[in-house]
Amino acid sequence: MNARKPEGTLRKGWTTGACATAAAIAAFEALHGEGFSDPVTISLPGGQSPSFTLVRREMGENWAEASVIKDAGDDPDITHGAEIITHVEHGEPGKGLQFRAGEGVGTVTLPGLPLGVGEPAINPGPRRIMSDNLAVLAEKHGVTLDFNITVSIPGGEELALKTMNGRLGIVGGLSVLGTTGIVVPYSCASWIHSIHRGIDVARATGVLHISAATGSTSEAAVKQMLGLPDTALIDMGDFAGGLLKYLRAHPIPRLTLAGGFGKLSKLAQGHMDLHSSRSSVDMLDLAETARRVGADEAAAGNIATANTAMQALEIAVENDVPLADAIAGRARGAALATLAGGTAVEVLIFTRSGALAGRAGS
Repeated sequence: MNARKPEGTLRKGWTTGACATAAAIAAFEALHGEGFSDPVTISLPGGQSPSFTLVRREMGENWAEASVIKDAGDDPDITHGAEIITHVEHGEPGKGLQFRAGEGVGTVTLPGLPLGVGEPAINPGPRRIMSDNLAVLAEKHGVTLDFNITVSIPGGEELALKTMNGRLGIVGGLSVLGTTGIVVPYSCASWIHSIHRGIDVARATGVLHISAATGSTSEAAVKQMLGLPDTALIDMGDFAGGLLKYLRAHPIPRLTLAGGFGKLSKLAQGHMDLHSSRSSVDMLDLAETARRVGADEAAAGNIATANTAMQALEIAVENDVPLADAIAGRARGAALATLAGGTAVEVLIFTRSGALAGRAGS
């Protein structure tokens, strides 16, 4: 997520699961002779009752389907504006609700996720929201809740290429997410969710060494250097804290942190959120670190007044000062302190061209 957060109060939105629930309610009501309610109102776990406008209304023998357009509010969600379709049909008596993946919704192929292999990637949270809302309607109409629910997202397979689903073993499309039904702008919940699920899949598939990178350049470099499989690669982005705190509770024997000098300088200085809007590099601290590893006063002074972390690194390299190694060591210390044991850590710092600049803990 690289979009810059706009100023002012941000508008919340609705998760894919909430949208699927609204479409499911509309289709269920139509299937039971009530017509398509429009707008359709749902109940969320937190007590909210949002309403949604329908786009699609279709019926056939023993089935109905409806759709809504997802509004993610002011969050830069890749599914904002996508059509979420829910198809409801009568199922086998006694089977309860059966969830299925339609066009653009993925299927789970690896263990470690909160869904079994072969299950549609409709997460437990959205399943509960749909089940709770439809249970109320089933009681109203005096029927048992034996229905097949198929969720589709046209274009979802292409959108999924921009997510981490492939590494998580979710093939064929997107995941239907949303525990609360509400999208909080720039909370980055879906990214952190993907980091956690990536760790879960790695553990479940027997991976003993993972690499978490801050960006694509460092990820490509560490993949080439260490030869790790895709299931061992975690797109950490700016969320070092989200990664390390989850690993503390769900350890893996070995972790390689990879990133650029600027991002990992922030981690070395104790920041767990590495985004430019939420933390910055302390240049005086970089200068002091350079002094401790051999920089003279002239070089340290130039580092202190450098415009960017990369310029500080260039000054250090020109003066044969192992600043990147020192920062890698401090970043490793910060990671180990957060992990509190259970995982061996190495840190690799790469230049913008993917060349190794600093290393600690190898």
